[in-house]
Amino acid sequence: MSDSEYKITDTKGKFAQAVKNGRAVNDVSWTQGRIILSNRRIILVGNSGKRTLSLKKIHGMSGRHDPNQTIAKVSSYVSLRLGEDVLLISAADHEAFERDIYSAMLDQTVVTAKHPAVAGGVVQDTEWEKARLKVEDDAIATALESGKFVRFDLDDISSIDTEERTVTDSKQTVLEVTHTEGQTNVQTHITGESRTLMFLKSFLREGERRSQANVDLSESDKEVLMALYSGVSPFEIPAFIGMDVDRVEEIFERLIDLDVLEEVRIRREVALNSRGRNIASQAMNEQ
Repeated sequence: MSDSEYKITDTKGKFAQAVKNGRAVNDVSWTQGRIILSNRRIILVGNSGKRTLSLKKIHGMSGRHDPNQTIAKVSSYVSLRLGEDVLLISAADHEAFERDIYSAMLDQTVVTAKHPAVAGGVVQDTEWEKARLKVEDDAIATALESGKFVRFDLDDISSIDTEERTVTDSKQTVLEVTHTEGQTNVQTHITGESRTLMFLKSFLREGERRSQANVDLSESDKEVLMALYSGVSPFEIPAFIGMDVDRVEEIFERLIDLDVLEEVRIRREVALNSRGRNIASQAMNEQ
């Protein structure tokens, strides 16, 4: 390795080629071997030799791509798209390896960001500035040129959108990340190279998936959520919505179990998390 190249991980696993030159490979099977990841390449070492993949040639990363039952039986792997080829890699520790790939693609990458672009629903008069990315466990840490530090925790993200916006007098693709800072909903805008935005969006999508409102809630559940969303204290909710205290406590318990509320302290003080805010917002829009 050169002086500027460094190893990120060296692990065991298996790999397979599912698509070659745009055509699905017949009888795809796993090859056991060694997987080496650096900040510049992936090296796959098997009994028949080794294959080197330049990270610059990876133009997409996704989850499952099951061409047959042999592949489908493996619980976790990543699919890498290199031009017209698709390679599948299943590392011994899938989650750690997936995070390491994002680190290789995004760490120290410079983008242009506006933070906050929106705060509490109000558009902010914030300037665009350079920002440097760093992948952490379940988060993207962003250091802005002005000295500000923004952390995109996956559990705090409610939505990811892509828009065409004018940035420094030119039209550019902008990633709009809606997340929370403390108890405030904010939106951060990020632009940069299309490949960087693709991997950043892919990483942050997990946060959006976590916050999706795919839970079965009763009307009483929604009443409690909307009251919290409107700023009503947890202790005042029974009187505010005209519901028995014990019933409200039961709803708190249920919503905590559903990962919609988080318990702040015993004697039932609760606060909406990102998922809860998303559900409450949707419920209010339906009124």
